Amino acid sequence: MERTAELSLWTPPSWRTRDALQQPEYPDPAALEAVLAELSALPPLVTSWEIVQLRQLLGEATAGRCFVLQAGDCAERFAACTPNRITNSLKVLLQMSLVLVMGAQRPVIRMGRFAGQYAKPRSAATEVRDGVELPSYRGDNVNRAEFTREARTPDPALLLRGYERAALTLNFVRALVKGGFADLHHPEYFELDWAARSPLAEEYHRMVETINESLRFTEHVLGVRAGATDRIDFYTCHEALHLGSEEAQTRHVPRRAGYFNLATHFPWIGLRTNSPGGAHVEYMRGIENPIGIKVGPGTTRESIGRWLEALDPARQPGRLTLIHRCGARRIADELPALIEATRAEGGNVLWIADPMHGNTQTTSSGVKTRRFEDIYSEVEQSFDIHRALGCKLGGVHIEVTGENVTECTGGSNGPSESDLGRAYESEVDPRLNYEQSLELAFLIARKMKADEQAA
Repeated sequence: MERTAELSLWTPPSWRTRDALQQPEYPDPAALEAVLAELSALPPLVTSWEIVQLRQLLGEATAGRCFVLQAGDCAERFAACTPNRITNSLKVLLQMSLVLVMGAQRPVIRMGRFAGQYAKPRSAATEVRDGVELPSYRGDNVNRAEFTREARTPDPALLLRGYERAALTLNFVRALVKGGFADLHHPEYFELDWAARSPLAEEYHRMVETINESLRFTEHVLGVRAGATDRIDFYTCHEALHLGSEEAQTRHVPRRAGYFNLATHFPWIGLRTNSPGGAHVEYMRGIENPIGIKVGPGTTRESIGRWLEALDPARQPGRLTLIHRCGARRIADELPALIEATRAEGGNVLWIADPMHGNTQTTSSGVKTRRFEDIYSEVEQSFDIHRALGCKLGGVHIEVTGENVTECTGGSNGPSESDLGRAYESEVDPRLNYEQSLELAFLIARKMKADEQAA
């Protein structure tokens, strides 16, 4: 009864009574509220049916029957809302998931960090260059990357542009998928032209041929065309950082109880905003979407218990995902305690490994990068630690791009530190390029297969 009474007090704006971290400071609050009012009247980007379906699938992943591939851009740029960029991002997700399906013999749930990942938390509120101090760049939803006072001043009108770009991206992705782009009968549709030079190209093509043979056999025996379905096979996710915009797109829907965030299928809370008593947890506790929380070094059993009580009091599979980001050098010391604390609190959560954010480093010349070897090491250790403690890693969360960038070092054919300046595009965090992403997928698939055989 107490829990029911507590939830009855929740409303979409109730987060405003709590401490809200990482929110931009707008010079004209009235202009912000006018934009949020306009945003709240616009059509939703996703539907409650899709959200409920994803929550059910994540429940399957919690039980070890599916695997989650959560991947995409670090921070989407409005300028990247082009057919080629969107298509290339989709191709990377498709190819990685194809490798995982074949390697692990398990269904893969694809969640793209696209169509809404336009805001980013920052470690400092301001940035100083040549003695000039300006607000930090917080993503295209908030301000612009150029280092001028005009560009760095938060502009609420950008929220509407972000909504429009998200709608355009999602519409194009849906059209591609429904139109047959993701059809396993035609894997040539999702090959990247420049990736033909990859040392993994031959292995990938052998896998594709195996899939084609399996499909032909299945269709011949059953007399049906495998994969003939219109259902949505891709889900969107983004960090629910800008609480005003999230609130504006949180709504009741006909014939369903509760509120849904209809801007994305899967919102998550980042490490910098996951305080159990903070505004982000308060907002998330009242929505019906499946939700995630980033956890890492310093996360306590008390915090885990408070998250579970606020966000998943019924301990329902598929409701809550814990995304651990520890770093390759710290995960062996940190992750077992997180798993044991969650188990002690009765948590029935989905575990996803984020091997990116704990492995960021800066070169001697001041370039932010990540080493492929560290990324894979953290994934590999994640599998081993979960298995040793009697549970399963349910997915990976990685930052990737379909472009031929040089932002992360290493991999079988990856750039060295001296190569980083050749094609470094990210304004925030470094991403894996196509070759590194595919190599990581093969390594993960082999690890999953080995774990299944050892079980």
